[in-house]
Parts: sequence; C-alpha cells; structure tokens
Amino acid sequence: MSLHQLKPGRSVRDQVSAEEWQKRVDLAACYRLLDLYGMTEMTANHVTTRVPGEDGAFLINPYGLLYDQMNASCFIKIDLDGNELFNPTEYGVNRAGYVIHSAIHREKHEIDCIIHTHTIAGMAVSAMECGLLPLSQTSMRFARIAYHDFEGIVLNLDEQARLLANLGDNEGMILRNHGLLVACASIPEAFNSIYRLERACQVQVAAMAANTRLNIPPADVVDASWKLYQPGVRRRFGILEWPALLKKIDALDPSFRD
Repeated sequence: MSLHQLKPGRSVRDQVSAEEWQKRVDLAACYRLLDLYGMTEMTANHVTTRVPGEDGAFLINPYGLLYDQMNASCFIKIDLDGNELFNPTEYGVNRAGYVIHSAIHREKHEIDCIIHTHTIAGMAVSAMECGLLPLSQTSMRFARIAYHDFEGIVLNLDEQARLLANLGDNEGMILRNHGLLVACASIPEAFNSIYRLERACQVQVAAMAANTRLNIPPADVVDASWKLYQPGVRRRFGILEWPALLKKIDALDPSFRD
C-alpha cells in the first residue's frame, strides 16, 4: 500500500485503518507506561512504530508534549526521509529522534518498535567503562548488548550507518554517555525490553554504590541464561504482560485511547 496523507479537521480514527488505530492506542499506552515507571525526561526521547500497510511510514511523538499527555490521535506520521504525512498538533518532530529511529526503520524491516530513553540509571551505566555487567538474572538477558560511542547530539545523517553497524542483530544498545535503546518486533516486546534493561541498570548502580566486591557468575552460566531470553526460545517476552499493563493504565487514565 502506498503512503497517504491524512486530512486535518476530521478525526484521526475515522481516517486510518483499524490496524493503524490499534497501533496508535498501543503506542500511546507505551508512552503512558514509560511515564508511570519513571523512564521519561520531560519532552525528550521517543518511541516509534511502523504504520501497518504503509511501508516507509512510522509514527513519532510530537516534540512538545509530555509522555503522560500522549493519546492515540496525537502522533505525527512521517516517512523515512522525515517528511510529515500528517500532523494533528502544533508541534514538530525532534530531529535527533528522526535521525536515530529512521535509520533503524529503514534498514531493519523486522523491527516494528524502537524505544530510546535518558534515565538516570541508564545514563549512569552508559558512562561506565565496564558497560553493563551480568550482575542479576535480568541483566543476563542483555549479556550481548550492543554499544555505540558518543559522537555528540545525533543530528547528522552520516552517523546512521555507524548506529546500525553497532546495533547489528541485537535487541538492545547502550549509547555511551547518552542513554539506552531497544529495537523489537512489537510495541509490547519493546516495552518489556526497555523495562528490563532499565532494571538491569538500576541493579548495577545500586550494587556498585554498596562499595563491596561484586559476584559475577561464570561465563557459561551467563551465556546459557542469555540464550533463554532470546525471542521464541521460551516465549516472546512482553506479549503475555501487555493486556495486564493496558488494564493498569485504563484504570488510572483511559484518555490514552482518545
């Protein structure tokens, strides 16, 4: 299906497919959940997802709204070149978000959702020379996490190739001196991944702050644990949890569905 522009003045829901509307609802839910679990930095950072049936288009947050203000109708639809196909808000798109997310959406068609965060624990670990250590079972899920060195604020398109090369086939990547990123096959899986990665970083910061010697499990145990967390080995993590998470935020504030 070719890309198509939406018309201002009509409700977004009336102009999109049922599949896209559901994507928008799930995307808004993801933003609300990131806010609920403390993974926000005011208007910064992004969650993006592909538009069903429109190869080359994805949804991104308007740069100016807080995560707890997101709803299904607010997202800006852009193409891989950054052109706005539909913008129901007074805000624009943050260029750094476009540069990072479009690089992955363009080249990795198996990736549906990308989440990038600037949390205290995530930024702290991103500044550690040792990187993320396999200190807990949760941490071992990311035993082969990717790393990308800091090149400054991500505004230049020539950094995209290096971002992609560093990400490779990994589910997650630590942007050194910057933050965290996950790239997954669905919104529920991406939220689960960033939640667990954030917890792994929190564990590391807390353990290191205790000023005691740390116990690192043997490499073969870490590797075996990592393998059990790979998609499809036991289950696709995030799918099972998603309906319960939606119930949680529905009870708090169902306006994300608007």
